[in-house]
Amino acid sequence: MNRMNFKSHIPNTITLLNLLSGSLSVILLLKGFVIEAAFLVGLAAVFDFLDGLSARLFNAKSPIGKELDSLADVISFGLVPSLFLYYLMSQNPMVINGTGLIVYTPYLALLIAAYSGLRLAKFNLDTRQYNTFLGLPVPANAMFIVPLAIIASLDTGGSSIVSTVVGNFWFQLAVIPVSCFLLVSEIPMFALKFTKGFGLKGNMIRYSFLLISLLMILLLGWAGISLSIVVYILMSVVFEDK
Repeated sequence: MNRMNFKSHIPNTITLLNLLSGSLSVILLLKGFVIEAAFLVGLAAVFDFLDGLSARLFNAKSPIGKELDSLADVISFGLVPSLFLYYLMSQNPMVINGTGLIVYTPYLALLIAAYSGLRLAKFNLDTRQYNTFLGLPVPANAMFIVPLAIIASLDTGGSSIVSTVVGNFWFQLAVIPVSCFLLVSEIPMFALKFTKGFGLKGNMIRYSFLLISLLMILLLGWAGISLSIVVYILMSVVFEDK
């Protein structure tokens, strides 16, 4: 009995590690440690994957676990990417040298945190979202935004196409409404859960996405992470999950 009780606490403990990683990421970002803060977002994503995996493995799913998972995600993948985008926009020369309302535009990035909270609340009440999602999952949205700030912080010359796009104020501003829309949209998107086993049948879209993402990250570095989320959205729209 005690052993079973111990196992039942493992998923929630991992979820708390997700929350702690996200909270520490906020602190580091506020201190200007952008890359270190980004790695903690990645660590939070690992914990987010492991808590669900352990819950299925130990048959320890619970209502409190579902709520706790969303509370952790709204910090690690809602507030944190909002702050990364705020940081990116606040460093933009157009904002630094701007006047009037334009100097306040970085605060609009906080809308992503608000819409992430709305998306998670909808997810908790929506019984349709088990093997597939409706709208962009908050971890995926975070994985798109966070590398943008790193690309900008690492870039010194600004000569590449990627750095030029990422550094463009209007691109940064456009990320906000696009992210908010995708988070609460009804667009079906496949989940990375291997609920049908690990064979190719029923998981072709998952293996294809993982392979493409790996290649993009190896070839493009941080930009490959952001672009892999674009690929994820396109694959979800074009291909039916079978």
